[in-house]
Amino acid sequence: MTKLIDSIIDLEKYPLHNPNTVEWHQLVEQCRQSLKDRGMYELPGFLKPGALNESLVKLLPRMASESVEIRREHNIYFLDKVEGLSADHPALKKILTTNHTLCADQLTDTCLTDLYEWPNFRIFVAATMEIEKLHLMDDELARLNILSYRPGEALNWHFDRSEFTITLLLQRAEQDGVFEYRRELRTTDDPNYEGVGKMIAGNDPEVISVDIEPGSLNVFHGQNTAHRVTTVAGNVERMVAVFSLYEKPGVRFSDSENLGFYRRVKSK
Repeated sequence: MTKLIDSIIDLEKYPLHNPNTVEWHQLVEQCRQSLKDRGMYELPGFLKPGALNESLVKLLPRMASESVEIRREHNIYFLDKVEGLSADHPALKKILTTNHTLCADQLTDTCLTDLYEWPNFRIFVAATMEIEKLHLMDDELARLNILSYRPGEALNWHFDRSEFTITLLLQRAEQDGVFEYRRELRTTDDPNYEGVGKMIAGNDPEVISVDIEPGSLNVFHGQNTAHRVTTVAGNVERMVAVFSLYEKPGVRFSDSENLGFYRRVKSK
Protein backbone atom coordinates (compact mmCIF):
# COMPACT_ATOMS: atom_id res chain seq x y z
CA MET A 1 0.00 0.00 0.00
CA THR A 2 2.86 2.38 0.80
CA LYS A 3 4.21 1.91 -2.73
CA LEU A 4 0.82 2.91 -4.14
CA ILE A 5 0.54 5.90 -1.79
CA ASP A 6 4.07 6.97 -2.76
CA SER A 7 2.73 7.61 -6.27
CA ILE A 8 -0.09 9.75 -4.86
CA ILE A 9 1.39 11.99 -2.16
CA ASP A 10 4.86 13.43 -1.56
CA LEU A 11 6.05 11.18 1.26
CA GLU A 12 9.49 12.79 1.36
CA LYS A 13 7.94 16.12 2.24
CA TYR A 14 5.02 14.70 4.21
CA PRO A 15 6.05 11.36 5.82
CA LEU A 16 2.59 10.09 6.70
CA HIS A 17 3.81 6.53 6.11
CA ASN A 18 6.13 6.71 9.14
CA PRO A 19 4.05 7.59 12.21
CA ASN A 20 5.89 8.36 15.43
CA THR A 21 9.17 9.23 13.72
CA VAL A 22 10.80 12.56 14.54
CA GLU A 23 9.85 13.94 11.11
CA TRP A 24 6.23 12.83 11.49
CA HIS A 25 5.95 14.46 14.93
CA GLN A 26 7.51 17.68 13.62
CA LEU A 27 4.93 17.83 10.82
CA VAL A 28 2.09 17.16 13.26
CA GLU A 29 3.31 19.95 15.56
CA GLN A 30 3.58 22.39 12.64
CA CYS A 31 -0.02 21.63 11.68
CA ARG A 32 -1.24 22.01 15.28
CA GLN A 33 0.49 25.36 15.57
CA SER A 34 -1.03 26.57 12.32
CA LEU A 35 -4.47 25.56 13.56
CA LYS A 36 -3.90 27.64 16.70
CA ASP A 37 -2.48 30.62 14.82
CA ARG A 38 -4.65 30.66 11.68
CA GLY A 39 -7.55 28.31 12.34
CA MET A 40 -6.39 26.01 9.53
CA TYR A 41 -3.35 24.29 8.09
CA GLU A 42 -2.29 23.90 4.48
CA LEU A 43 0.12 21.34 2.99
CA PRO A 44 1.16 22.63 -0.48
CA GLY A 45 2.19 19.97 -2.97
CA PHE A 46 0.61 17.21 -0.88
CA LEU A 47 -0.72 15.50 -3.99
CA LYS A 48 2.02 14.66 -6.47
CA PRO A 49 1.77 16.35 -9.92
CA GLY A 50 1.31 12.98 -11.65
CA ALA A 51 -1.53 12.00 -9.34
CA LEU A 52 -3.11 15.44 -9.75
CA ASN A 53 -2.98 15.20 -13.55
CA GLU A 54 -4.30 11.64 -13.50
CA SER A 55 -7.19 12.73 -11.30
CA LEU A 56 -8.13 15.57 -13.62
CA VAL A 57 -7.98 13.34 -16.71
CA LYS A 58 -10.51 11.02 -15.06
CA LEU A 59 -12.65 13.58 -13.31
CA LEU A 60 -13.13 16.39 -15.83
CA PRO A 61 -15.09 14.32 -18.38
CA ARG A 62 -16.93 12.53 -15.58
CA MET A 63 -17.86 15.87 -14.03
CA ALA A 64 -19.15 17.09 -17.40
CA SER A 65 -21.39 14.08 -18.03
CA GLU A 66 -22.21 12.37 -14.70
CA SER A 67 -22.31 15.05 -12.00
CA VAL A 68 -25.46 16.26 -10.32
CA GLU A 69 -26.13 20.01 -10.36
CA ILE A 70 -27.17 21.35 -6.99
CA ARG A 71 -28.75 24.79 -6.87
CA ARG A 72 -29.87 25.54 -3.36
CA GLU A 73 -31.11 28.65 -1.60
CA HIS A 74 -30.26 28.32 2.07
CA ASN A 75 -29.18 30.10 5.21
CA ILE A 76 -25.76 29.63 6.77
CA TYR A 77 -27.09 26.77 8.93
CA PHE A 78 -28.89 24.82 6.17
CA LEU A 79 -31.92 24.82 8.49
CA ASP A 80 -35.53 25.85 7.84
CA LYS A 81 -35.61 27.69 11.17
CA VAL A 82 -33.45 28.32 14.23
CA GLU A 83 -35.07 28.37 17.65
CA GLY A 84 -35.11 31.87 19.13
CA LEU A 85 -34.55 33.69 15.82
CA SER A 86 -37.22 35.38 13.73
CA ALA A 87 -37.33 34.47 10.04
CA ASP A 88 -36.06 37.94 9.09
CA HIS A 89 -33.03 37.89 11.41
CA PRO A 90 -29.83 38.87 9.50
CA ALA A 91 -28.19 35.55 10.49
CA LEU A 92 -30.93 33.71 8.55
CA LYS A 93 -30.56 35.65 5.32
CA LYS A 94 -31.14 33.45 2.29
CA ILE A 95 -28.05 32.91 0.14
CA LEU A 96 -27.47 30.82 -3.00
CA THR A 97 -25.08 27.93 -3.57
CA THR A 98 -24.66 26.30 -6.98
CA ASN A 99 -22.22 23.51 -7.74
CA HIS A 100 -21.81 20.17 -9.50
CA THR A 101 -21.03 17.06 -7.45
CA LEU A 102 -19.56 13.61 -7.94
CA CYS A 103 -20.27 11.18 -5.08
CA ALA A 104 -18.03 8.55 -3.52
CA ASP A 105 -19.61 5.68 -5.46
CA GLN A 106 -18.51 7.45 -8.67
CA LEU A 107 -14.89 7.70 -7.50
CA THR A 108 -13.94 4.15 -6.51
CA ASP A 109 -11.36 3.86 -9.33
CA THR A 110 -9.49 7.05 -8.40
CA CYS A 111 -6.36 7.64 -6.33
CA LEU A 112 -8.42 9.97 -4.12
CA THR A 113 -10.38 6.97 -2.84
CA ASP A 114 -7.08 5.16 -2.21
CA LEU A 115 -5.89 8.13 -0.18
CA TYR A 116 -9.16 8.43 1.74
CA GLU A 117 -9.12 4.75 2.74
CA TRP A 118 -5.41 4.63 3.66
CA PRO A 119 -5.29 4.22 7.47
CA ASN A 120 -2.21 6.45 7.88
CA PHE A 121 -4.10 9.37 6.37
CA ARG A 122 -6.71 9.39 9.13
CA ILE A 123 -4.08 8.61 11.79
CA PHE A 124 -2.21 11.76 10.72
CA VAL A 125 -5.30 13.99 10.56
CA ALA A 126 -6.44 12.75 13.98
CA ALA A 127 -3.03 13.59 15.45
CA THR A 128 -3.07 17.11 14.02
CA MET A 129 -6.54 17.66 15.48
CA GLU A 130 -5.50 16.07 18.79
CA ILE A 131 -8.21 13.43 18.44
CA GLU A 132 -7.64 9.85 19.56
CA LYS A 133 -9.10 8.11 16.50
CA LEU A 134 -10.96 8.91 13.29
CA HIS A 135 -13.24 6.67 11.26
CA LEU A 136 -14.29 6.53 7.62
CA MET A 137 -17.82 7.73 7.00
CA ASP A 138 -20.23 4.86 6.45
CA ASP A 139 -22.06 6.57 3.61
CA GLU A 140 -21.48 5.45 0.03
CA LEU A 141 -22.41 8.88 -1.32
CA ALA A 142 -21.05 11.39 1.18
CA ARG A 143 -17.76 9.90 2.41
CA LEU A 144 -15.78 11.44 -0.47
CA ASN A 145 -17.10 14.12 -2.82
CA ILE A 146 -15.69 16.08 -5.73
CA LEU A 147 -17.26 19.53 -5.96
CA SER A 148 -17.02 21.67 -9.08
CA TYR A 149 -17.87 25.36 -9.35
CA ARG A 150 -18.34 26.54 -12.92
CA PRO A 151 -18.32 30.18 -14.06
CA GLY A 152 -21.10 32.02 -12.25
CA GLU A 153 -21.34 29.40 -9.47
CA ALA A 154 -20.31 29.70 -5.82
CA LEU A 155 -20.32 27.91 -2.49
CA ASN A 156 -21.97 30.37 -0.15
CA TRP A 157 -21.43 30.93 3.58
CA HIS A 158 -22.05 27.89 5.77
CA PHE A 159 -20.91 25.88 8.77
CA ASP A 160 -20.10 22.18 8.39
CA ARG A 161 -21.67 19.28 10.30
CA SER A 162 -18.36 17.74 11.39
CA GLU A 163 -15.95 19.47 13.77
CA PHE A 164 -13.30 19.83 11.08
CA THR A 165 -13.16 19.92 7.28
CA ILE A 166 -10.61 18.23 5.01
CA THR A 167 -10.25 19.39 1.40
CA LEU A 168 -7.78 18.94 -1.43
CA LEU A 169 -7.84 21.45 -4.27
CA LEU A 170 -7.63 19.78 -7.68
CA GLN A 171 -8.11 22.73 -10.02
CA ARG A 172 -8.10 26.48 -9.49
CA ALA A 173 -10.62 28.70 -11.26
CA GLU A 174 -9.33 30.98 -13.99
CA GLN A 175 -10.64 33.98 -12.07
CA ASP A 176 -12.00 34.42 -8.55
CA GLY A 177 -13.43 31.31 -6.86
CA VAL A 178 -11.46 32.27 -3.75
CA PHE A 179 -11.72 30.36 -0.47
CA GLU A 180 -12.69 32.65 2.41
CA TYR A 181 -13.21 31.84 6.05
CA ARG A 182 -14.01 33.49 9.37
CA ARG A 183 -12.43 31.43 12.12
CA GLU A 184 -14.35 30.55 15.29
CA LEU A 185 -17.28 32.77 14.43
CA ARG A 186 -19.30 30.82 16.96
CA THR A 187 -18.61 28.44 19.83
CA THR A 188 -20.48 25.58 21.45
CA ASP A 189 -21.68 27.99 24.15
CA ASP A 190 -22.21 31.13 22.05
CA PRO A 191 -23.95 31.01 18.64
CA ASN A 192 -23.04 34.69 18.09
CA TYR A 193 -26.07 35.36 15.88
CA GLU A 194 -25.32 39.08 15.73
CA GLY A 195 -21.78 38.41 14.49
CA VAL A 196 -23.04 35.88 11.94
CA GLY A 197 -25.49 38.44 10.56
CA LYS A 198 -22.78 41.11 10.27
CA MET A 199 -20.43 38.73 8.45
CA ILE A 200 -23.09 37.70 5.93
CA ALA A 201 -23.77 41.38 5.31
CA GLY A 202 -20.08 41.92 4.53
CA ASN A 203 -19.27 43.79 7.73
CA ASP A 204 -16.64 41.55 9.31
CA PRO A 205 -12.99 42.65 8.93
CA GLU A 206 -11.76 39.29 10.26
CA VAL A 207 -12.79 37.35 7.15
CA ILE A 208 -9.63 35.83 5.61
CA SER A 209 -9.05 35.04 1.91
CA VAL A 210 -6.66 32.22 1.03
CA ASP A 211 -4.95 31.63 -2.33
CA ILE A 212 -4.71 27.83 -2.44
CA GLU A 213 -2.46 25.97 -4.87
CA PRO A 214 -3.82 22.88 -6.68
CA GLY A 215 -2.57 19.74 -4.95
CA SER A 216 -2.73 21.35 -1.48
CA LEU A 217 -4.37 19.63 1.47
CA ASN A 218 -6.33 21.96 3.76
CA VAL A 219 -7.78 21.18 7.18
CA PHE A 220 -9.77 23.59 9.36
CA HIS A 221 -12.43 23.69 12.08
CA GLY A 222 -15.45 23.73 9.77
CA GLN A 223 -18.12 23.35 12.44
CA ASN A 224 -17.56 26.77 14.01
CA THR A 225 -15.61 28.44 11.20
CA ALA A 226 -17.87 30.01 8.59
CA HIS A 227 -16.50 29.56 5.08
CA ARG A 228 -17.34 29.96 1.43
CA VAL A 229 -15.95 29.98 -2.13
CA THR A 230 -16.61 33.24 -3.98
CA THR A 231 -18.30 33.26 -7.39
CA VAL A 232 -16.14 31.72 -10.12
CA ALA A 233 -15.33 33.75 -13.26
CA GLY A 234 -13.42 32.99 -16.44
CA ASN A 235 -13.54 29.73 -18.39
CA VAL A 236 -12.07 27.20 -15.94
CA GLU A 237 -14.09 25.50 -13.20
CA ARG A 238 -12.82 25.20 -9.63
CA MET A 239 -12.66 21.58 -8.48
CA VAL A 240 -12.02 20.32 -4.95
CA ALA A 241 -12.12 16.95 -3.15
CA VAL A 242 -13.81 16.80 0.26
CA PHE A 243 -12.94 13.94 2.64
CA SER A 244 -15.32 13.11 5.52
CA LEU A 245 -13.86 11.53 8.67
CA TYR A 246 -15.62 11.25 12.03
CA GLU A 247 -14.76 10.48 15.64
CA LYS A 248 -17.71 8.08 15.81
CA PRO A 249 -17.90 5.01 13.57
CA GLY A 250 -20.91 4.34 11.36
CA VAL A 251 -21.86 7.95 10.55
CA ARG A 252 -24.32 8.27 7.66
CA PHE A 253 -26.47 11.03 6.25
CA SER A 254 -30.21 10.53 6.42
CA ASP A 255 -32.11 9.85 3.21
CA SER A 256 -33.50 13.38 3.30
CA GLU A 257 -29.99 14.82 3.66
CA ASN A 258 -28.70 12.75 0.74
CA LEU A 259 -31.66 13.84 -1.36
CA GLY A 260 -30.90 17.46 -0.50
CA PHE A 261 -27.20 17.23 -1.26
CA TYR A 262 -27.16 14.65 -4.09
CA ARG A 263 -30.75 14.24 -5.36
CA ARG A 264 -30.55 10.49 -4.68
CA VAL A 265 -30.15 7.93 -1.91
CA LYS A 266 -28.15 4.72 -1.63
CA SER A 267 -29.59 1.52 -0.21
CA LYS A 268 -28.10 0.62 3.18
